[in-house]
Amino acid sequence: MQTENTHTDTPENLPAEADNAKLLDAFEIRVLAVLAEKEATTPDNYPMSLNALVNGCNQLSSRDPVMSLSETAVLELLDGLAHKKLVSVINQAGARVAKYEHRMRLKWMLEQDKLAALTILMLRGPQTAAEIRNRCGRLHEFATAEELEISLTFLMDKYPPFVARLPRTPGTKESRYAHLLSGTEALDHAEAAAASRTPGAATAQRDRVTTLEEEVASLREQLERLTEQFEQFQKQFE
Repeated sequence: MQTENTHTDTPENLPAEADNAKLLDAFEIRVLAVLAEKEATTPDNYPMSLNALVNGCNQLSSRDPVMSLSETAVLELLDGLAHKKLVSVINQAGARVAKYEHRMRLKWMLEQDKLAALTILMLRGPQTAAEIRNRCGRLHEFATAEELEISLTFLMDKYPPFVARLPRTPGTKESRYAHLLSGTEALDHAEAAAASRTPGAATAQRDRVTTLEEEVASLREQLERLTEQFEQFQKQFE
């Protein structure tokens, strides 16, 4: 059974404005998340080359949103993240290119279970606990739902918090979780998406569909009448 906690359902526990300098943009988050993902899923190819990292950032599957970043853009992002002590540049002896590794585990003092849950949120946006657990398998295997809840609670209890539980939207059974590495940006996007799925919006959409169906039916009747009139007109010359 999914456990409930009482914090972070509202924005009151989110990072203060004084912490804005520590916030990351969506592109920085993608670079870090790909490094963390590939560290777990393809350890033989980690640390990552710039080319491999670009491919991972632009991957079409398991990404929300899908991005298209150039090598130049990713290199600039890496430089910025290295300045923030979140990425290390590895120059291996005999290697033709530099390689890169993330430092989230050390910088933020995260064990692999917490890092895995956070990484999935960074890669795919707001998700339910069940979705996070299903998608975490290659990064960390959560034996039970309770184990994942413990990891999410840890991430919500950090100061400033790394994760928030979003208010449950009408018609849904489970709350979703979102990372807060970009501040309240993820929450704003989630609220906008939820608003588009509210019963009122759904009703308006159904009304529009009904109107279009009625118009199509009316046009079909007109076409049938015109066809019948044309056939009668033709018969006058037979």
